[in-house]
Amino acid sequence: MDAPVSGADAGGDEEERFAHLRAAPRDSMFLLASIRRAGGAEVPIKVRNLSQGGMMAECAISFSREEAILIELRGIGEVSGRVAWTAGGKIGVAFDREIDPKLARKPVTGNPQPQLVKASKSMWRPGLR
Repeated sequence: MDAPVSGADAGGDEEERFAHLRAAPRDSMFLLASIRRAGGAEVPIKVRNLSQGGMMAECAISFSREEAILIELRGIGEVSGRVAWTAGGKIGVAFDREIDPKLARKPVTGNPQPQLVKASKSMWRPGLR
């Protein structure tokens, strides 16, 4: 096991770690999720790509690089991570643990589609057309 690195060398190792995470195959998608700071309110985001080690998403609020965050991903659950980069309403996130991005594509259990019924005379209410 390598000895901990401190000072200026730590930044270089961190960049190498993020470069490795970005090199992982990405799964392009459009997925609604939520993000929050520790102790903060959930904010909706649009996930644009997802990999085992991170994701890129559109986000209406700004974050700082290296800020700790929690992301709620459908089919996966809550994942902790850090903001790797920000640019023009988009953020890159490096997860603290690897995930299986295919789980986010699985259909939601149950029946997410509303059941449509044909209107009948018994459903008619006075005043409504």
